[in-house]
Amino acid sequence: MGAYFEYGQEEVDYLTRRDRRLGAVIAQVGHVERAVDDNLFSSVVRSIIGQQISTKAQQTIWARMCDGLGKVDADALCRAGREKVQSFGTTFRKADYIVDFAEKVRSGSFDLDAVEHMSDADAIAILCELRGIGTWTAEMILLFCLQRPDILSYGDLAILRGMRMVYRHRAIDRARFERYRRRLSPHGSVASLYFWAVAGGAIPGLTDPQR
Repeated sequence: MGAYFEYGQEEVDYLTRRDRRLGAVIAQVGHVERAVDDNLFSSVVRSIIGQQISTKAQQTIWARMCDGLGKVDADALCRAGREKVQSFGTTFRKADYIVDFAEKVRSGSFDLDAVEHMSDADAIAILCELRGIGTWTAEMILLFCLQRPDILSYGDLAILRGMRMVYRHRAIDRARFERYRRRLSPHGSVASLYFWAVAGGAIPGLTDPQR
């Protein structure tokens, strides 16, 4: 069995106390299981692969890469080179990003262990220095690899959709988002799981007011 984002009654009770509407959603949806990858190297590679493609396509390319290389680490990717990485089904640009990342890790210019001990803001900033990694991708790495507890991303369209559905707003601008983010902190990551669930249809009949 794979690993899932860890949370329990403490987080559920806190969010329910802080937000009546989200509390009702939590009670109706129940516990949410979202898979995590606790290996920061593979998490970055998989995040680059998965940009602007479906989850199924990402999984297919990752499986091919694992089969083709045996072990997906910095040494294996550097040995393979850009053309071999691209042959697994990703674009040449993404292959370039992946090999560039592997070279930085192998040379020591990017310290994976240091990232794990940084604050959220510093970890996001250092990840965004990698080619092919933007703020949203960095936030997802913090949530689904490092399991940071307070990640609620304004750049995630599904989260914004879930928030519109829960709070019945036609739009969630930055100022409104920040009010909710502060209310749900320091358990924004668990709140994210429920907004994603709502956006994905976990509560039948609950519509998006934007439409």
